Amino acid sequence: MKQNSAIVAQPWRKPAEKLLSELNVDAGRGLASSETRRRLKKYGPNRLRQAKPKSLWRILAEQFKSLMMVLLATAAILAFLLAHNVDGVAILVVIVINVAIGFIVELRGVRSMEALHRLVQVKVRVRRDGRVQELRADQLVPGDIVVIESGNMISADLRLIEAANLQADESTLTGESVPVDKSVDAVDAATSLAKRHSMLYSGTTITRGSGTGVVVATGLATELGQISSLVAETEEEVTPLEQRLETLGRRLIWMTLALTALLAGAGMALGRDIVAMLEIAIALAVAAVPEGLPVVATIALARGMWRMAQQNALISRLSAVETLGATGVICTDKTGTLTENRMTVSRFLLASGEEIEVGESEQAAFSRAGEPVDPDHHALLQLALETTVLCNNASLDPNDSETGSGDPLEIALLSAGRKAGLTREGLLKDWPETREEAFNTDTKMMATFHKEGNGYREAVKGAPEAILAACSRIQLGEETERMTAEVREHWSGENTRLADAGLRMLALASRRIQASEGEAYEDLVFLGLVGLLDPPRQDVAAAIKECRGAGIRVVMVTGDQPSTARYVAEQVGLVDAGDVKVVHGQELKPLEEMTADTRDQMLKANIF
Repeated sequence: MKQNSAIVAQPWRKPAEKLLSELNVDAGRGLASSETRRRLKKYGPNRLRQAKPKSLWRILAEQFKSLMMVLLATAAILAFLLAHNVDGVAILVVIVINVAIGFIVELRGVRSMEALHRLVQVKVRVRRDGRVQELRADQLVPGDIVVIESGNMISADLRLIEAANLQADESTLTGESVPVDKSVDAVDAATSLAKRHSMLYSGTTITRGSGTGVVVATGLATELGQISSLVAETEEEVTPLEQRLETLGRRLIWMTLALTALLAGAGMALGRDIVAMLEIAIALAVAAVPEGLPVVATIALARGMWRMAQQNALISRLSAVETLGATGVICTDKTGTLTENRMTVSRFLLASGEEIEVGESEQAAFSRAGEPVDPDHHALLQLALETTVLCNNASLDPNDSETGSGDPLEIALLSAGRKAGLTREGLLKDWPETREEAFNTDTKMMATFHKEGNGYREAVKGAPEAILAACSRIQLGEETERMTAEVREHWSGENTRLADAGLRMLALASRRIQASEGEAYEDLVFLGLVGLLDPPRQDVAAAIKECRGAGIRVVMVTGDQPSTARYVAEQVGLVDAGDVKVVHGQELKPLEEMTADTRDQMLKANIF
């Protein structure tokens, strides 16, 4: 296969029009068939490096690579040469049993992995010759115009040229489980991969929206392909068990040769028959070989492989079982791994100071101190709910208020709105959306603008610290008051209090303006906080306990607030209450820049 390469450097920093010109492609028509054939020949198929299928002979030959097997085979040959047929047959049976077990188990694992690769035949919609066609992903070439929809898996690196409410799950590359908003706007050349909002990368998945992208890299030239190349270039390491067996084999060879020479030499020095002494020495060498050891090791590893297969884990090499067994530390994400990734709104803490709890049922869903609250007769709660529904890009299933498409957090907000009789479709009829400021990691906020009478209404949600910093006033019932430093500090403390209770926190704000243009996040009016709950998985605590019992340390790695992460860690038994070390991302530095004590303390942390 040809070595693929990108034909455009740093495509994320270039305007879409300029990039299309460099790629010599019309976004409306796509590439011509003759041009795609030329580019396919030049850049090669859009495939990652894959190992050739292992033949039966290769799998069989690999069973004899061990020095212990060589030692056993040598002992069998010598036994037959000395007419010790019983010993020779016994050793031969041991070799056959050992090879058969290893061969059968590894054959099943290798063929299962190969079958899994054959199942992954991704189809893509590509605009070629002026029409949209459905093709295999390996036929993509740089310059192809790819049509993107929610649920699609991206099969090449794309530069976006159109995007409508587009979000992508990039956890395969960045490890972050939260979907990332995408846009067609170019970004700086030095922007890190996680913040290149104008790009879609191979191996990622579209979670929401639609768009169009132009292929800028295929195969090994993609970000995923470069990772694949690095993995392929790594040398295959010998497992600890294999190392010990090899060491034992070498020692046995030298000890056996030494004893054989010593015995033969002593016999000949005493005048014994030379042939008889050689036979005795060789017989002693054969007897010294522990023919049962390889069988015991192979059976133990095979049993581990079969047990893992029952848990739907495929392993292609028998020795990999022992490598997995040597694991000492597991780093795990929080959302969707330790928790169910099923967000639900737990409560609203309104700017008036009222704490409104949200129940599961749509009947009497809102309550304060056990007393029902009707949003229709509570202006501030109604305004907060409208804000969560308007400032939203998800959609709910008409028949199920807990499922939908989009960010799980936004689905939970829509679900809370539906409990108050509010739907985004219904609200947009009264307040049509005219502009959106997509959420990004710099502002940590999202805003939508809606036509309201002769002016506009802005709905904002985001991280509490970002919203509080952008608010100049606070809503108290029908009136607003100036947001002072003391008030801002008070609400920062309230945010921490609820986050310590395990809630994921959002803040809400709004304002009325005459024009929708201009700065989105200034002079906002603070409405309150929203606490969402992502319950821990019920089976996680037992799994962590088993890991600890096996001597494995579990570490949480998350992008959530430290207090929320700490609460979840306590709930799943990852840490004991009060015995928690949390390391914030801002504290992380290259290890060589830290003192030995600081480095040791940091590496002992439970949460990153």
